[in-house]
Amino acid sequence: MHLARKPFVVAVIAVGLGIVAVIQLVPFYVAVTTALKPMTDLSSQLLPPTSLYPGNFVSALGEGNILRALFNSIVITGASTILVCLLGALAAYPLARRLTRLNKILGLLIISLIMIPPLSILVPLYSMLNQLHGVNTYWGEILVMVTGQLPLSIFLFSSFLRTIPVSLEEAATIDGASLIQVLFQIVFPLLKPVTATVAILAGVGVWNEYALSVYILTDPSVQTIAPAISTFFSQQSSNLGAAAAASLVAVVPVLVAYLFLQKFFMKGMVAGAEK
Repeated sequence: MHLARKPFVVAVIAVGLGIVAVIQLVPFYVAVTTALKPMTDLSSQLLPPTSLYPGNFVSALGEGNILRALFNSIVITGASTILVCLLGALAAYPLARRLTRLNKILGLLIISLIMIPPLSILVPLYSMLNQLHGVNTYWGEILVMVTGQLPLSIFLFSSFLRTIPVSLEEAATIDGASLIQVLFQIVFPLLKPVTATVAILAGVGVWNEYALSVYILTDPSVQTIAPAISTFFSQQSSNLGAAAAASLVAVVPVLVAYLFLQKFFMKGMVAGAEK
C-alpha cells in the first residue's frame, strides 16, 4: 500500500512545485513583456509583444543613470561579499572549535542580531556615519553592509565547520603546519560549498538593499542600483516599459552569479542537515 501511494505523493509534490514555479515566474514574465512593448501598446501585460521594442532598454541605460549605478553596486557588492566571507569564516572558526560557555553566549548573541530590523538603528547609524564622514562614500556603505550581513555569515560558517573532522587539523599540526597554514590550506578549502552559499545570500542582500542605501547614498554619483531604479521609476511613472527594462538590467548580474554558484549553494544549504 505504501508503494502504491508513492507515485501519487510524487505527483502531488510535482504539481505543488509547478504551481510555486509559475507563481514565481509570472512577475518576471510580466516585466519582460512590459519592457519589450512601446508606450503606445496598450494590450494586456500578460500578452507577449507583437514585435520587439528595444527603446525601453536604451532609455533606461541612457537616461536613468543605471550604468553608473550598476558599477557602484558591483564595487560595493563585490567588496562587501569578500569581506563578509573572509571575516565570517575567521570569526566562526573559534566559535565552532572552542565550545566554551563564553563562545556559546557569543554565538547566541550573534544569532540574535539577525532579528534586529535594520531601520530600527537608522538614526544612530546615520549619525555615526555622518560624524565619520562616511555618508555618500563607498567605504561607508560597505561598512554598513558588511556589519548587517556578518551575523548570518558567522552562523552558517560555524554550523558547517562543526561537520569537518578535527582530526584533519590535528594531522596537519603534527606534520608541522602552523595555525595560519591549517586555516588557509586545510580548513578554508573545505568551506567552498558554504562560502558559495554565504556569497550568494550576502551578495543578493547587498545588491537589493534599499532601506539603508536610500539614506546613506543620496549622491547620484555613488548611488547603488536599488535607489537608482526607484528614482528612475518615479521619473518614468508614465513609461512602465522603461522602468521594467531598468529592473531587468538590475537582475541580470545576480542571475548570472547564481547560475554559476548554484551547485555549491545547494551543497552549503544542506550540509548542516546532513550531519
